[in-house]
Amino acid sequence: MIKSPPLKTRSMTSLLVAFPLVLSGCAFWGESKKAPEPVAEVQKFSEQSERATLPKAWQAWRITPQKNKTKYSLKRYEGKTVLHAQADVAASGLVLAIKPRLTEELELRWQWKALSYIPQAEPRESQRDDAPLRIMVAFDGDKSKLPFKEQMVFEMAKVISGHDMPYATLMYVWASQSPVETIYTSSRTSRIKMIVVNSGPNDLGIWQTHRRNLKDDYQNAFGEAPGKVIGLGLMTDSDNTRTQVSAIYGDIELADKKKNKAASQASTKTNSTTNK
Repeated sequence: MIKSPPLKTRSMTSLLVAFPLVLSGCAFWGESKKAPEPVAEVQKFSEQSERATLPKAWQAWRITPQKNKTKYSLKRYEGKTVLHAQADVAASGLVLAIKPRLTEELELRWQWKALSYIPQAEPRESQRDDAPLRIMVAFDGDKSKLPFKEQMVFEMAKVISGHDMPYATLMYVWASQSPVETIYTSSRTSRIKMIVVNSGPNDLGIWQTHRRNLKDDYQNAFGEAPGKVIGLGLMTDSDNTRTQVSAIYGDIELADKKKNKAASQASTKTNSTTNK
């Protein structure tokens, strides 16, 4: 009679087998072994010049060396500079380390445009988890409170990549069929939650503008209060469905809600005075 291995051994074995998939969903700090220098502000793509190199301060990251890279380039489009993404059976992204900022004070704002989409994509299945557009927000937190399995994933990720994985990640996606505002847990790890903000082909070729309350989204997705925001990421991928897809990212902002509220109140007061 063959005895089953102890529970902890079985857990470790399953983690080692699944780890490349888990890391592909979580690896956040790029290809370099050197940790990127965090920035205080996110520079707008529209303020940069057209070029084939990456936007200022953003770093490339690959899911695995075996996968093709998505091509990212700054281009002039409709009178402004945007980030163009082209994935041909490819999966890689860009990441930006940010000096820790209180989530309660921030609103995530961005524009994007899908030039094509992937009808067969399905975020709940790792074999079909592709999207024309994704924007990710990384959060800090106490990893010692996580289940043993998740802690082991974090430890192995650090050994392999040389960097700490974010405690949690919110991922805003353009889905193929899922209703807008649907929240999914990544098939790779519970520490990634996906929120559908666009879906299907109806809005292809049309600029989409989004404003998200990060605190509310985090609490709805994870059921807990958020830690500080420590990074942003984006990705256009088509490797799992073996398709081609292209998209455009406009400016991405982490707006200070307090400053915006004060500016709005000042503007309202000025307008009221002027209109008298």
